[in-house]
Amino acid sequence: MPFGRRQLLTGIASSLLAPRLSFGAQAPQRIISLDYGLASTAMALGVVPKAIAAGADWDRWVIEPPLPPEVADLGSPWEVNFEIISELKPDLILNTPYGGALTPRLQEIAPVLQLEVYTADGGDILPKAIAATRKLGEALGRNAEAAQFILEADTLFDSCRQRIAKVGSRPVAMVYFMDPRHVRIYTSPGLYANVLKRIGMENAWTAEGNFWGFETIPIENLATITDPEARLIAFDPLLPDVMPILERSPLWQTLPFARHGHLTVLPGSLMFGMLNDAMRFARIMTDYAEASA
Repeated sequence: MPFGRRQLLTGIASSLLAPRLSFGAQAPQRIISLDYGLASTAMALGVVPKAIAAGADWDRWVIEPPLPPEVADLGSPWEVNFEIISELKPDLILNTPYGGALTPRLQEIAPVLQLEVYTADGGDILPKAIAATRKLGEALGRNAEAAQFILEADTLFDSCRQRIAKVGSRPVAMVYFMDPRHVRIYTSPGLYANVLKRIGMENAWTAEGNFWGFETIPIENLATITDPEARLIAFDPLLPDVMPILERSPLWQTLPFARHGHLTVLPGSLMFGMLNDAMRFARIMTDYAEASA
């Protein structure tokens, strides 16, 4: 098991390069987030952001928890609306290296906390997400809430592992269809792969991916998965033309996963998220294991 209880509870502080920010006696409450994972983590700690980037797509990619209607949408993460940010007068802006190019301009408005989970130096995402949760809890004055949230995640993973052990599970290859000919297949060191192993399921795709935890491949490469027990899991949101085209595709019909019952489409969870998304993914996969036993 890659992440024992001790590691989950302690995290890996060295994976963070966040600066120490000083807010005096008052912890920041008017926060803005340019990242879904940081936004959902802040909400889990009891702080609802005043605004987030790409708010319009929250229900498509994050799904839970629901985004409160009062949270403003800043638009694209690469072209956020600085006028709205200024008007909201935030006391802290949450960012990641993904939006790092905006940090100098954001710092003219408010302090910026940049937490690094998905970084080019690699490393397993789940322990880095745990460490980032602790760091965010410290910045928000919510250390106890962060510790409790991490404990809840650890308890959930244990529960999922026990449920899966009772029914057994087959190896699964996890994909998102980019189009009818290509998939993004999820593997280590990504969040999906980390959680899958934590709850006791086997990833049928064993090759290492990029630091986000995926590899983009043509669908014919799925034929390299030779385990006859392996199943293919595709996650929503599924593009509307994918399944009709696959059904007519001679190439797809040659693949083992085209056989009845070998492909399942499951609800999505944010594949590049943090603990909230890891917990949703664990619940989805555990329900799948029980339903397909």
